[in-house]
Amino acid sequence: MINDITKRLGSEAESLLTYKAKVSASGLYIPNPDFVDQVFKDSDRNIPVLRSLQQIFDQGRLGKTGYVSILPVDQGIEHSAGASFAPNPIYFDPANIVKLAIEGGCNAVASTLGVLGSVARKYAHKIPFVVKINHNELLTYPNKYDQILFTSVKQAADMGAAAIGATVYFGSDESGRQIQEISDAFDLAHEMGMATILWTYLRNNGFKKDGIDYHTSADLTGQANHLGVTIKADIIKQKQPINNGGFTALNFGKTHPKVYSDLSSENLIDLTRYQVINCYMGRAGLINSGGESKGAGDFEAAVKTAVINKRAGGMGLISGRKAFQRPMDDGVKLLHAIQNVYLCKEVTIA
Repeated sequence: MINDITKRLGSEAESLLTYKAKVSASGLYIPNPDFVDQVFKDSDRNIPVLRSLQQIFDQGRLGKTGYVSILPVDQGIEHSAGASFAPNPIYFDPANIVKLAIEGGCNAVASTLGVLGSVARKYAHKIPFVVKINHNELLTYPNKYDQILFTSVKQAADMGAAAIGATVYFGSDESGRQIQEISDAFDLAHEMGMATILWTYLRNNGFKKDGIDYHTSADLTGQANHLGVTIKADIIKQKQPINNGGFTALNFGKTHPKVYSDLSSENLIDLTRYQVINCYMGRAGLINSGGESKGAGDFEAAVKTAVINKRAGGMGLISGRKAFQRPMDDGVKLLHAIQNVYLCKEVTIA
């Protein structure tokens, strides 16, 4: 397993697999088989929520490790069905989405009310469902960028979902409303026994300056994560950071010099660890998104993202387009390649 991972990492293998993180892992809550008991048992989550979380942690090839691999397919709304499924039209059929998640050994499948509802009686008891309750639809002309509710928490509970998922566009004009909506939804989901997963994405054209895009800077995404766990997300989904210094470059908000000197560096593992730190030191698991499919190089990119996430103290990956925009057998292989990183004992916490 380690040989295949090393091969995928190529010339970056030694640096990625041996790097010692700037911030010690000793204070982190590292994913492990007893994560629910270690972290959530002492929280105010009720017993049905603990059961739902354990259901997710026990499923698939990563079952009982504390790590998760989730297949997200809400792109039919977020990016349009044609743009998402034309490369592989079998995924216009929701049954194939769930089939890919099961055959791919995932812990859960995340999708829309319509997708999961159409096959719930057949599959909801076979793999945990994560119902995405809000979306940014792109049929409005001109396009607008706003996450709006498409369904209710009750509808997710009625189909037997183990969790709900939602997105907040932090930094957008509409973020205040979204924070309040999703905070209320998460509260109700917990009351009804479901876990909560938040896509803590940034969205503001002002986050780009001098040709640098700070939507994936460690300091800005770290603060988005901190806001996400504040409204009681059990798991945070975030894009992996590729730079830092958004607060200082854009000259807004508040930060501290030690964020850049003591708590992070230019190393990708350090940048991702800063995201983990902002998830209450890992009490809420950090799962990084897999990103768009570019065809050639997808396997290598997915393995690299997984190695960085795991070594930083993250909980796993949520990878969609790289898996479903290729033949199903290849999609299964890609999901397995990601999962193998978390199953490989030689890939350790940095």
